[in-house]
Amino acid sequence: MFSRVIRSSLFRSAGTYGLFSMVGKAIPFFLLPVLTRYLSPEDYGHIATFTIMVALFTPFMGLNSHAAYAKVFFTPDKFEVHKYLGTIIAFTVSWGAVLSVLVFFTRKLWSNLFVFPVEWVWVVPIVGLATFICQLILTAWQVREKPAAYGTFQNLQTFFDGLSAIVFIVVLGMGWQGRLASKAIVFVVFAVIGLIILRKNAWFEFKIERKYLLHSLWFGIPLLPHSFADIINTSIDRVFINHLVGTVDTGLYAVGYQIGAIIGVFANAFNLAYVPWLFSRLNTGDPQQKCKIVKLTYAYFVLITICATGLGLAAPYLFNLLLGAEFKGSAVFVIWIALGYAFSGMYLMVCNYIVYSEKTHLLALATGFGAIVNIILNYFLIQANGAIGAAQATTISFLLTFLLAWYLSAKVYPMPWTKSAFTIAMRSDSSQNTDETNR
Repeated sequence: MFSRVIRSSLFRSAGTYGLFSMVGKAIPFFLLPVLTRYLSPEDYGHIATFTIMVALFTPFMGLNSHAAYAKVFFTPDKFEVHKYLGTIIAFTVSWGAVLSVLVFFTRKLWSNLFVFPVEWVWVVPIVGLATFICQLILTAWQVREKPAAYGTFQNLQTFFDGLSAIVFIVVLGMGWQGRLASKAIVFVVFAVIGLIILRKNAWFEFKIERKYLLHSLWFGIPLLPHSFADIINTSIDRVFINHLVGTVDTGLYAVGYQIGAIIGVFANAFNLAYVPWLFSRLNTGDPQQKCKIVKLTYAYFVLITICATGLGLAAPYLFNLLLGAEFKGSAVFVIWIALGYAFSGMYLMVCNYIVYSEKTHLLALATGFGAIVNIILNYFLIQANGAIGAAQATTISFLLTFLLAWYLSAKVYPMPWTKSAFTIAMRSDSSQNTDETNR
């Protein structure tokens, strides 16, 4: 059975997504040795704040309508999918333009809220709109099972984003403003190119159909709390550091976070390949298969913890070799962020049972709980420990989110967690006794 799954198109697609994801995440990592020699920690602080603002604005630009499109694509008997996609695109562009105008006239408010230069606030919604359109374009390829096109588009966007950043920062000497300008230009250009490709393939008709618009809003808006909670879990720390400590510490933290989050890249890539493997075995209902799955899961927990710890211990040496002198202080954050993303990887392993049981509302409960804990811990730990408190808050909140998701998954889809753990422990004791006897 395993060999059949390996050869299946589903497994190959998952592996392709994972490979492209790892390549795409590697590009910003390789930029660090260059950019940290031309930008200061304060510059990185402005870039980090801009990235967070874009992440917060993006879901509101399209109101999660890309998720609705992914759902209706597989029900062509009820929806004309090309008209549905056209409705989403037309609405997103119109609604995004309205929000961009509102942000422009309230830019001083946003500047004070995020401690960000007011003259660049107006760029945030434009990049947020372009980001959502790119998400929608990627979704159109994903539902048609075209991982190569999906990955190529995504990685070309990341590549040109990095290349233009080097041109604007290193060649033209524009500093952190060059990083923002490069991101805005590349994202807008790729959004336009993507729409041209979709239109050439006749995948959408640029027209708003009222019934399709209402359906997409009905489907997508309830997902906003989950999206917002997820963004808070991965972004709120830098907002607190900006307010309570300063922009310089935000920049140092952002670099350390980027390195520690490498664990999350590998965890996400593994999960893309693991999900079809897991679901195919759960479909059998075989108790022995379930025991094997649980043992594999425990082994994964141990391995990802070891990897996170190893990365954290190696960080000071890596930073001395790779980064500019001003950023060596970022290494202290890596161990905490890496462990946090190890717990996030464990969360992915157990939340798959919630998805399999179609109880996805419980995911919002887990991430919402994590977001609330994250906010509270950031406020108190940063005041007590400085910027390192934000990293500690990330680790603790991710751990608690994982434990809650594990508990909920065990409720909706029981697995032999205790039995398998007991078996592993017994085998370990048996092996130890055998070794002592042999000696």
